[in-house]
Amino acid sequence: MSEDAARVLAALRARGATLAVAESLTGGLVAAELTAVPGASRAFRGSVTAYATDLKREVLGVDGALLDERGAVDAEVARQMAAGVRRALGATWGVATTGVAGPEPQDGRPVGTVYVAVAGPEGREKVNALRLNGGRTDIRKESVRSVLALLLGELPGNGRAQDTEENGGT
Repeated sequence: MSEDAARVLAALRARGATLAVAESLTGGLVAAELTAVPGASRAFRGSVTAYATDLKREVLGVDGALLDERGAVDAEVARQMAAGVRRALGATWGVATTGVAGPEPQDGRPVGTVYVAVAGPEGREKVNALRLNGGRTDIRKESVRSVLALLLGELPGNGRAQDTEENGGT
């Protein structure tokens, strides 16, 4: 069980909010981290592991033209995955992971290219582009940590004092 997962669930419960997860390269690791926390069911609605590109379109509602043009490893795909799982599972917040864990490049993207996204109420959406090093296991673990940290940073009143260049502001 990760400390990040416990913090996410506690923050969601404190707000009466729920979470749904869409995963590609992490293959269920985000959901596993969350469900390892006792009482997770009070905030965690469920997850969709859309490893295959067609599932991103058919289950999560990602634009097919976007997938055809850019492939599955793309910031906008991650954003649409987060919004789609939020909608499909009826959650307050949705998060998503998509990227290349290796060992080979995918869709013209090098190993370690990862996008994590969050979608929430009132149109709150954010995507972070990551360039991760290490082997497949390291990339997947860091993707899990990064998506949970992104959500924590986006939850209202959870220490997001101001935008910086690093987190998307100016």
